[in-house]
Amino acid sequence: MTLRIDPPSLPAIRRPRRARAALMLLALMLAGCPESGNPPAAGTVAASASLETAAVAVATVPRETFFDGVVEALNQSTVSAQTSGRVLELPVDVGDHVEKGALIVRFTDTEQKARAAAAESELGEANARLAEAQLGFDRIREIHAKKLVARAQFDRARADLDAARAKARAAQAALDEVREGIANTVIRAPYAGIVVARHVQIGETVGVGTPLLTGVSLEHLRVHVDVPHQHIGELRKHRQARVLLPDDGSIAIEELRISPNADPETHTFRVLATVPQGDYGVYPGMLLKVAFVTGTDERLLLPAAALVRRGEIDAAYVVGEDGRVGLRYLRVGTPAADGRVPVLAGLAVGERVATDPLAAAVAYKAQGAPAGESGE
Repeated sequence: MTLRIDPPSLPAIRRPRRARAALMLLALMLAGCPESGNPPAAGTVAASASLETAAVAVATVPRETFFDGVVEALNQSTVSAQTSGRVLELPVDVGDHVEKGALIVRFTDTEQKARAAAAESELGEANARLAEAQLGFDRIREIHAKKLVARAQFDRARADLDAARAKARAAQAALDEVREGIANTVIRAPYAGIVVARHVQIGETVGVGTPLLTGVSLEHLRVHVDVPHQHIGELRKHRQARVLLPDDGSIAIEELRISPNADPETHTFRVLATVPQGDYGVYPGMLLKVAFVTGTDERLLLPAAALVRRGEIDAAYVVGEDGRVGLRYLRVGTPAADGRVPVLAGLAVGERVATDPLAAAVAYKAQGAPAGESGE
C-alpha cells in the first residue's frame, strides 16, 4: 500500500543519538557499496535474520493542523520610579538574571529622610494638641454634667477635640507618605526573570514615573497564534495541541485559551497556548509551530529508531522475507506525540524495518547494495 499525501512544511524529525552517530558511519560504508545484485551469502542471511525489526502498521493518530505562533512571556513589565531622586546603585544590566525580591535600583534618600524628620515633628505637635484638647473636653464634660457650664461651651470643647483628632490623623498620614517615599528609594524585582532593557544610568536624577528597567520572566510562557475562523470549531472541540521545539521535539501545551470573537480586520481568532514550566530552549519573541488536534487519521507508523537519513532524504532499512536488507527511501510526516513517525510514501503495511540502523548497515554492506533501491 502506498500513500501519496503531501505533508505540510515541517521541521526535521528528532532521531536518537545512536542513529545520528550511525549516519556518519553509514556515509563511509555506503560510499564503498558494490553495485552487485548477487544473492546474499549464508552468513549474511544469518546476520540479517538476527536484526531487530518492527512491522509497519496502520494506527489511528490525531489529525493535526499546524500554525505559526510567537512566544510571549506572561510576566513582562517596565519598572518605573515611585519617588524622585538620584540613582545611587544599579547592580544589574541587560541580560542579567535576577531573583524575586533582589535589589535592582537604589536612589539617594537624603531629601526623603529630611521630610520624614519634619513630618515626625509635626505629628508630635499634633498629638500633644490632641492630648490637651482631650483633657479640656473631659473637664468641660464633667462640669457640664453638673449643669455648671452652658451647652455652647461644651459644644466648643467637643469641636476643638474633633479638630485636634483630624490634625493628628493628617500628620500621621503625612508621615506614612514620607516613609513610603523612603521605602521607594529601594526597588526590588517583582518576580524572577531577566533584564532586557536598562533605561537609566548611575548618577542620573529621575522623577516619579521615569522608566528604570524592563524585565521578562521565563517561568511562564505561552505561544500566541492567530487561527483562521474555519478551524476554530475543531479547536474548541478538541482543545489539544503541542508546541514543536527548536530541537525537533515537542511538548503538550498546558492550557489552551481561545478568544470568544474574531478580529474584525484579520478574521482570525487569538489562541494562547500555555507552555509547561521547564527548560525547553524557548524564549519570548521566537517563532514556533503549534500543532492543533482537529480530528483523527489512519496512518502508517514507523518507530523513530528505524529512521535514518542519507543527505536530506529520509530512509529505513527494510528486511525482506528472503532475509535481504534493502535501503528504502521514504516520505515522512511530523512525528506523533509518542515519537512514532507517520510514513506518507515508501512503505506498505506488514513490511518489517530494522530498528537498529547501525547493525542493518553492516548487514547491508556485507551483502552488497541491491540493484534497485526503492523510493516508492
